[in-house]
Formats: sequence, structure tokens, C-alpha cells
Amino acid sequence: MDETATTSYQATEFLEHLDIERNLSKLTIRNYDHYLRRFVQWLGANGIQDIRNFTLDHLKKYRVFLSRFVNTEKQTLSRTTQSYHIIALRSFFKWLIKRDIEVLAPEKIDLPKGESQSLKFLNTEQIERLLSQPLPSSTTGLRDKAILEVLFSTGLRVSELVSLNREQIDLDRREFGVIGKGRKPRVVFLSASAVKWVERYLTERDDNWKPLYIRYSRGKADITSDGAEMRLTVRSVQRIVDKYCRKAHLPVKISPHGIRHSFATDLLINGAGLRDVQEMLGHKNISTTQIYTHVTRQELKKAYDKFHSG
Repeated sequence: MDETATTSYQATEFLEHLDIERNLSKLTIRNYDHYLRRFVQWLGANGIQDIRNFTLDHLKKYRVFLSRFVNTEKQTLSRTTQSYHIIALRSFFKWLIKRDIEVLAPEKIDLPKGESQSLKFLNTEQIERLLSQPLPSSTTGLRDKAILEVLFSTGLRVSELVSLNREQIDLDRREFGVIGKGRKPRVVFLSASAVKWVERYLTERDDNWKPLYIRYSRGKADITSDGAEMRLTVRSVQRIVDKYCRKAHLPVKISPHGIRHSFATDLLINGAGLRDVQEMLGHKNISTTQIYTHVTRQELKKAYDKFHSG
């Protein structure tokens, strides 16, 4: 077995470690697999047969490769995606060192500076306009109304939303548990409005399928099945949100994650504590939640300028 093949085998063992010992999500592991496969291919293409010979100079060349990479559809990698490649590489090297394999010290692998991005969120009037767009007179419109209400009521990630099953939603207590990023469990709460629309949507359903949200396009699953193939996808929810944003003529293009931002911003502007918002969003570190503070400061400044008589 040559050294490149050995590195590939080590990468596979690392992914198994992430699955079994770190208990990371399948999506995270799939992404790490993608990033490390690209790295292993680059090693082979550049004649680096032993990963222990990978130096800072090689790292610089690999970063240049990522920055200039163009796929078959002539798309380049964003700065964020390049960062994900380096994060995966650094984690891999940390694991190798724990296995007593002498590789480049992970602390020498700095992350690229991320792209400057504005935090997109909607104010109260814009959220109300968005929520009023679906027409509940149709089954699809009723489902979409329930989706938008739950997104804003809970701040769920879109992946968490589409994985919901009917039996896990406690409409009486107006709360339910989810397993979020990094398999971190948390409880989220439903507004009275969200409960009302979910109840109406489920009353309209004439099936016993498990998924809370199902598709109405293409064929139907067997009524006796659990309906797994009827579950809405992440991409479908993204299209739904985009559709109603356009109908509402919103000034910003918003995504399901933008509704999550709006949820967090709304809480902070109305006096919620940062730690409480961290818990509700399922953030592992408070520093992730702190990205919202500069936004809320700007909103408070606007309120001050508008209402203060001084």
C-alpha cells in the first residue's frame, strides 16, 4: 500500500472516529469526507506520498489550489467553503497527532479570513407581511403557512424543521425537543399562532405518515407506509420561503436561515438575555450568538433616534 493510499485509509478511520466517538451528524461527516477526499487527491497529484512530509509550503500551495479551483460547471469555491476545507484538514491533523503520527502542527494551520457578510433579517412588519402570504384555502397553502409560522416561532434550522415527525410535537404544551447541530438536544417553544396553524394543517391531512411536513408534488406513497419518501426536503423549504418572500415584495432576499436570524433578533430587541437566546438557538458557544448583538444595537439606536425627545 503506497502512502497516498495510507492517507486515504487514515482519513476513513478519522471519519469513523467522527461518527462513533464524536457522534457528529451524518451531514457533517459527509462534508468532511468531501473535503478530505479533495485533499487526498491533491496530495497524489502533487507527488506527496507521505502525509508526514506535508509542510507549510505545501499548505500554501494547497490554499492557492482551493482559491483557484473551478469545477465542471465553472463554479469557484467561496471563501467560506475554502475555510471548511481547512477546518477539516486541521481537525484531521489533530486526530493524526493523537495517534502519534508526526504531521504538521495543527496550530500552524490558520483559517482564511471569511467573507464580510451582512446579517439578513426581517423586522416585525416584514415578518407579518411574509407570514400573511400563504393562502390557507388550499392544502399546500395551509402547509406553507404552518411552515413559516413554526420557523419564526422556534428559530429552527431548516434541516431540523424538515426532520420533524408528527408525534414529537406537543401542541398542548406548545413545545417539543429537537436534536440540533453536533447532536445537541434542546427544547423549542411554539407560539399560539404556530400551534393554531399546525393543528389546522394536520386536521386537513388524511394520512398517518410520520413526517410533519409532506410534499404534494409527484406521486403519493402507500397510505400504509410511514411516508418517509413524502417528507419535504431542505431545498423544497428553501424554495417555499423564497416564493413567499417574492410575493411579499420584501426589500431583502431572505432564506429559512434568515427567518432564524429574525427570530433571534426579535428576541434580543424585546429584552431576552443572550444566554437564553443561545439556548433557544442551540448554539454551542455564546460567541456564535453574539453576532446578533451589533444588529440589535443598531435597531435600538434607530428606536432611540425615533422616540427620544432629547
